[in-house]
Amino acid sequence: MRLLISFLLPWLTFFTIGRPFAGLFCLVMQLTLIGWIPAVIWSVYALGQYKTDKKIEKALAQAK
Repeated sequence: MRLLISFLLPWLTFFTIGRPFAGLFCLVMQLTLIGWIPAVIWSVYALGQYKTDKKIEKALAQAK
């Protein structure tokens, strides 16, 4: 679901992963037509990093 949001409303993705300041900056980027594509790429990349971080946290929690 977040991946779909990343393509349609990139700035909203940052709010769902707990990065509101990045979300505001992404919204400013998205307001320009040229900035839309970098905003989408950035939000998909950030979402991938978020998922990786969650997997690492889960693995470390299980190791304890």
